[in-house]
Amino acid sequence: MICPLCPHRCALSEGQTGFCRARKNEGGKIRCENYGRLTALALDPIEKKPLARFYPGSRILSAGSYGCNLRCSFCQNYEISMADASAQTDFVSPEALVEKALALRERGNIGLAFTYNEPLISFEYVRDCAALAQENGLKTVLVTNGMILPEPLEELLPLIDAMNIDLKGFQAEIYRHMGGDLETVKQTIALASQACHVEVTTLIVPDLNDREEDMEREAAYLASLDPCIPLHISRFFPRYHMTNRSPTPIKTIFTLRDVAAKHLQYVYTGNC
Repeated sequence: MICPLCPHRCALSEGQTGFCRARKNEGGKIRCENYGRLTALALDPIEKKPLARFYPGSRILSAGSYGCNLRCSFCQNYEISMADASAQTDFVSPEALVEKALALRERGNIGLAFTYNEPLISFEYVRDCAALAQENGLKTVLVTNGMILPEPLEELLPLIDAMNIDLKGFQAEIYRHMGGDLETVKQTIALASQACHVEVTTLIVPDLNDREEDMEREAAYLASLDPCIPLHISRFFPRYHMTNRSPTPIKTIFTLRDVAAKHLQYVYTGNC
């Protein structure tokens, strides 16, 4: 049985779980094993997603599960993104999650954000929650690595109000090293930018994706879609399998900001 969600197209025998650790072949059907199983739930500032130009000053109820369809050695949330079904979770149905979101409106909540781990591997849960949120006048946000095939993405997009998409770098080799595909992520950005509010984040890791020429190409690509797409350039700190690498020099962040700003109207720097 082939999982049709992402470029891995995992061929799963009965009972087998895919590369993402969250999608499983059960009875000849691919099932979202982490459906409604949350590892984290918090009311966050919208700017933390990060979204700088989508309802600034508001808050959003943010939910995370477990699993991911990339293997980033610098992952900031590896405790849950690299976890599997043995992770400690609480089950929260779509109805219960939307009810929580509605109850938090008086505290500035505008809706739901699916974040912390990779939300798109929980496609069915995100879809069901987003449809219910839309019915109740709530916004839905995705913070994603963009590793999804066009068909499921296009099914989901009418229910999504905003996305922050991680663009790990602008070299195909970087994505191959992480078990991903640059062209898929570029396609996700292109499709999403036509359907909802999109912002992009690139975490700058020293000696991995910090070349000025790569940022030049990345920013030019985003500008070819829409020069008003906000780009967040973030600073790396030692984490997961990269604890022996130094934090990104602040000077590097500002240099890359200036490179990107030649093409894009909105460029932000984070963790500086």
